[in-house]
Amino acid sequence: MKFGDATRIRVARMLLTKFGHACVRLEKDDQVLVIDPGTYSEPESLQDAAGVLITHEHADHVDAELLVAAQIGNPSLVVHTGADVVAQLSQKGVTAQPVAAGNTFTVAGFDVRVVGGEHAEIYDGLPGCANVGFIVDGSVYHPGDSLFVPDGDIETLLVPVSAPWLKLREAIEFVRAVRPRRAHPIHDATLSEIGFGSVDAWIAGKGGSDYSRIAAGESVEL
Repeated sequence: MKFGDATRIRVARMLLTKFGHACVRLEKDDQVLVIDPGTYSEPESLQDAAGVLITHEHADHVDAELLVAAQIGNPSLVVHTGADVVAQLSQKGVTAQPVAAGNTFTVAGFDVRVVGGEHAEIYDGLPGCANVGFIVDGSVYHPGDSLFVPDGDIETLLVPVSAPWLKLREAIEFVRAVRPRRAHPIHDATLSEIGFGSVDAWIAGKGGSDYSRIAAGESVEL
């Protein structure tokens, strides 16, 4: 099911479209919310978006130039992210609202709960920056660059599968700890087709949840 396919009929309560790397687009009741449109993501991910959520400051999760263009085209576009990223985006001309772990708010018709707080460590305490995860409508969890396990039931987990801070074992254990009904991989731009196959086989076999890959530009109904 390709994004923009005019024959697509949306009857489910939410449509999730995967874009490059860690970017996903959620649609419900003709409203659009986008999470982590970074430099590895396609600009069309922000088409008609009313809200954007950014987990942290790294370029593969936030493309300031893309957001500037989006807000010029749609001045009512609302961006929510951590306070440090708000300050950085402001210098680039992007208006954003600060959020922190424990906050709840509504944007573009979606209810959002903020969790987590810290980026996973790569080495020697680095990168040492903040990272917030987002639980949307109490069911879809995007952790950013973190393996934070939130309380409560998660229906759909967006699980990072390839990163300098991540082992495959940790990704599997993350899925098992969160115990979602279904899981879909994100943070995968550095994988080859061979890598996709290996990661997918392991997580599908050992994660304990219904796991499937969404190709870039394709959608699933939740």
